[in-house]
Amino acid sequence: MAEHYYTNAPTSEHEERSFRAVFAGRVLAFDTDAGVFSKQHVDPGSELLCRALPEDIAGDVLDMGCGWGAMTVMTLARFPKVCVTMADVNERALALAVSNVEKNRMQAKAILSDGFEKVEGMFDAVITNPPIRAGKAVIYKMFEDAKAHLHEGGRLFLVIRKQQGAPSALKFLKELYAKAEVIEREGGYWIIQCTK
Repeated sequence: MAEHYYTNAPTSEHEERSFRAVFAGRVLAFDTDAGVFSKQHVDPGSELLCRALPEDIAGDVLDMGCGWGAMTVMTLARFPKVCVTMADVNERALALAVSNVEKNRMQAKAILSDGFEKVEGMFDAVITNPPIRAGKAVIYKMFEDAKAHLHEGGRLFLVIRKQQGAPSALKFLKELYAKAEVIEREGGYWIIQCTK
């Protein structure tokens, strides 16, 4: 059976690669490997989410399902004062995330966690490019768990493609959060902001 990028300990052969990306006026450097999501480039949905984050982002931010750290690094490029915690179930991806943060001379905490299982504390914002292939039950639980880890007034930001269920996810989120709205649409991707 083929491994998914949300496998805990990928066994696929290493296929290390390095590349650069320009974001928020900075050249960012990344290393990736086999067994992780979007290993050849920054995923366009992740980049759009980080571009769409409002200017008032502050405090403690959780990057849920951080993968190899693209969204953490891009968020810190725009908001150097925030404290980011990265969480992912994939050991290989999390190790890459830690080294990518260091490579770009930034700082973030890292937690190996299946969803919110090992995540402690409360956050001002949660950002996620959820693992759609894990299925609706998994990602909807993630949205519920995010709410439980947000301060009052805290916000969840997520990216989801229209054809991968963005309209039904938005409907679910509107029932779950005080407010849920699409703040950006581009190339089939929807960026949704939910406020607790």
